[in-house]
Amino acid sequence: MGIFGKRGGNREERAAEIAGKVASGKGFYGRATRAFLGAEDFAKVQQSIGAYQSGHDVQQLLAAGVPTTPAVVVSISDTGRLVNFDPVVDLVLQPDATTDRITLQTIVSKLRIPRAGDQVLLIADPARPGGYLYAGDGVTP
Repeated sequence: MGIFGKRGGNREERAAEIAGKVASGKGFYGRATRAFLGAEDFAKVQQSIGAYQSGHDVQQLLAAGVPTTPAVVVSISDTGRLVNFDPVVDLVLQPDATTDRITLQTIVSKLRIPRAGDQVLLIADPARPGGYLYAGDGVTP
């Protein structure tokens, strides 16, 4: 129990709630962040939090047994941003079953950065029909 009332959930849930408020610009944390950062920097914060949330969503989907789609990395470029010291990159991927190319901006582990020609896994994005989320290289980190 907190000083001013009961605080529900654990630390991770509370941190996710605060990150959501910062990304949306709502609540005390979101308004304060938006006020102290300029529009450009606030947009970068929103993109980084979005990349973090998509990584969290991928872990939940993998645990639920959602099927993955193999793809080949066509190219990779650095965005210059880090989330928890892991780089945020732009990936151009070609799924095995198609000739279309997909562009994703995602967080990759600094220990397992994919290279052009590497095979990686994708998961269908439930929030965007026809979209994909990066699911790593299929090797347990």
